[in-house]
Amino acid sequence: MSRRVVITGGASGIGARMAERFAESGDRVAICDADAAAVARFSNVNPGIRAAVTDVRDEAAMDAFLAGIEAQWGGADVVCANAGTGGPAGRIETLALQDWRDCISVNLDGAYLVCRWAARVMRGQGAGLIVLTSSTSGQWGHPNRSPYAAAKWGIIGLMKTLAMELGPAGVRVNAICPGAVEGERMERMLANQAAASGKDAETIRRDYAVGTSMKTWVTADDVADTVLWLASPAAGKISGQAIAIDGHTETNSA
Repeated sequence: MSRRVVITGGASGIGARMAERFAESGDRVAICDADAAAVARFSNVNPGIRAAVTDVRDEAAMDAFLAGIEAQWGGADVVCANAGTGGPAGRIETLALQDWRDCISVNLDGAYLVCRWAARVMRGQGAGLIVLTSSTSGQWGHPNRSPYAAAKWGIIGLMKTLAMELGPAGVRVNAICPGAVEGERMERMLANQAAASGKDAETIRRDYAVGTSMKTWVTADDVADTVLWLASPAAGKISGQAIAIDGHTETNSA
């Protein structure tokens, strides 16, 4: 049976790969993303996936995007609160308040707005799955990345609370915690961290891998595999869990 899947931050990176993999499984998929150029590129490659340019921090815009999905599909079976930003890099005493607020807002306000809608429609359905994208930084912390780490720890707290609130209604809620994921986003973050730390980007790249037991980065498909498993009957009793996809992080000092 075709599932109804909604993914925020779905036009690039792991969000795009999750959307493509659900669509390949025969599911109906809708994504939103604040990056208009990324949405256009995604739509050209994936014309069968519903895509909208929407800033997850904008309550009115998110309400309109989600209302359109509800009107057409009647609800959702899987909601992935994936939109996020890496935020600024640097010691906390060097960071501007607005940069802190921007990072927290995209990562946490965006998750709140889509989860608020998902909780209502899924409670009414008596079933559903919400997957929030956190990070290994949300389990370990991360030097020179305090806004991002704080937001991603908050995502896990939100997930745990929603699992408690929605479990009696038959709704499961989990978080995924990717490590260093190959792709353009991490390349930008490497450059930012290099500028903030004085290390060169290739040293930081190696540090990410060396800090894992498996000495590896992960791919968007590794993350998508986990999300599709969580949406399968095999994971029907998995809820309230923060699942790392990272090769087992031992230290997060990159």
